Amino acid sequence: MRRLAQGEATVTELIDHVGLSQPLVSWHLGKLRLAGLVETRRIGRETISRLLPEAWDRFATYERRVLGLEGSVAAQRRGAVS
Repeated sequence: MRRLAQGEATVTELIDHVGLSQPLVSWHLGKLRLAGLVETRRIGRETISRLLPEAWDRFATYERRVLGLEGSVAAQRRGAVS
């Protein structure tokens, strides 16, 4: 996701960036596409992927929620007010 937030990329570029196998990168891209976060298009034999508009914001919000960062920030704010 972070690599795609910088701009569109081919599967080969993503493989080089994350150091995973082509099947695994393609599998993850498929899941991201099904989730409505990524769009892909083909140019010849290459598949180009890009984040859909506002997808990074949705992902970042979800990531903060899963990691518990939103709650900890809220707790810090409550502690400062008390």
